Amino acid sequence: MKKKSPSVLYVLILAGTITLHNGCRVEKNQNDYLQKVLTNLEQIVSASYYSITSGTAPGDTTKMSTYTWYKKEYINTADTTIGSGFAWFYADDTSKMYLFYDGTATAYLNFDKKIISIDSFKTNTLPFRPVSAPFFNRAKSIIKYALDTKDSLSTEIKEFDDSIRFTVYIPHKNIHFFGKPITMESQYLSKEESFSRYEIWINRTNDLPYRIIHKNSYSTDAETCKNPELNRSKPKDFRAEDYFPPDFEIKVMGEQQPVKKELVGKAASDWILTDYNNLQVSFKDLKSKVLLVEFTGIGCAPCHSAIPFLKQLVSDNKDKDFELVSIETWGSDIEGLKRYHKNNGLNYRFLESTEEIKKKYQVQGVPVFYLIDKNRVIRKIIRGYSKGTTDNEIRDAINDLLR
Repeated sequence: MKKKSPSVLYVLILAGTITLHNGCRVEKNQNDYLQKVLTNLEQIVSASYYSITSGTAPGDTTKMSTYTWYKKEYINTADTTIGSGFAWFYADDTSKMYLFYDGTATAYLNFDKKIISIDSFKTNTLPFRPVSAPFFNRAKSIIKYALDTKDSLSTEIKEFDDSIRFTVYIPHKNIHFFGKPITMESQYLSKEESFSRYEIWINRTNDLPYRIIHKNSYSTDAETCKNPELNRSKPKDFRAEDYFPPDFEIKVMGEQQPVKKELVGKAASDWILTDYNNLQVSFKDLKSKVLLVEFTGIGCAPCHSAIPFLKQLVSDNKDKDFELVSIETWGSDIEGLKRYHKNNGLNYRFLESTEEIKKKYQVQGVPVFYLIDKNRVIRKIIRGYSKGTTDNEIRDAINDLLR
């Protein structure tokens, strides 16, 4: 796709000659309308807006979590990854930056610890940069893909009073957009189980997207763009360094960091957590000889894939001195946890985590399993989940401790 050079666009902006194509109806030819929307998107050099993002669990329609950010995005023709730069700011204080991407690196600002963590992707082992494209960039990528791809897909346009919904459904593929469509292969899902569905909601008054909904086999996420201001600034005027607090320490990812001590052989940390029924559960109240504690995340594909095995594990050991506790680390909505427990027919304790307990158990990714013996000593830690392999490893460890 050819882009106009920034200098030409700046001249047009200053001259006041950029006019977004407006339309009051969708043309009979769907592709013509999508091309019109794409043309509008390609004229956006910079944008600032409030972004409302939400996520839901598999089999659920109610939001599990919702976040509001103030975002800026801009064209960056020098970046071959997504072709854009962006920054996130706190919605209640838009002078405080949370993260940015400038085509060279991504940085996160932690105001509690006063640390700026910079990732220049030098240790990235993926065949692409894991950079989440900003709203208008993402919408542009999805529409361009729908117009140009030779992949098998189905599309639909539906008209409403003040908006138009464009839907693209891709069967047997889990596709994400990191500047371009990336097919994410999964060992946890069969080809038949995999799919991707994108909805782009378009405002009739200016033929520009204002909401994107993405659904796949294990989660649904949505982003709504509110109060956008378009082409009010030049990309070269944005400098991330202007938002760096002078007293923050800068850390570069990939540099040698102190290694945390392994918890195996150490006493498991005590806790009191809330379950999906809003009841408190104390670690000290769990009296079984063998305890398996899983830290999980709603919307995590391997976590979701482990559920059938964990349910079977509980059934197989129901007459033995064994108990399984699953601790949710991604969602914090009790009603959402209750629906997740019910929808998946969980037959084991399902608790809400806290930042303190994640820190004590050194949880950096999910799923992670802790095998704890009768003396409440951590005997084994298993990170990640692979069907069959992890199943056998957990079963063998439990049987050893039950002897």
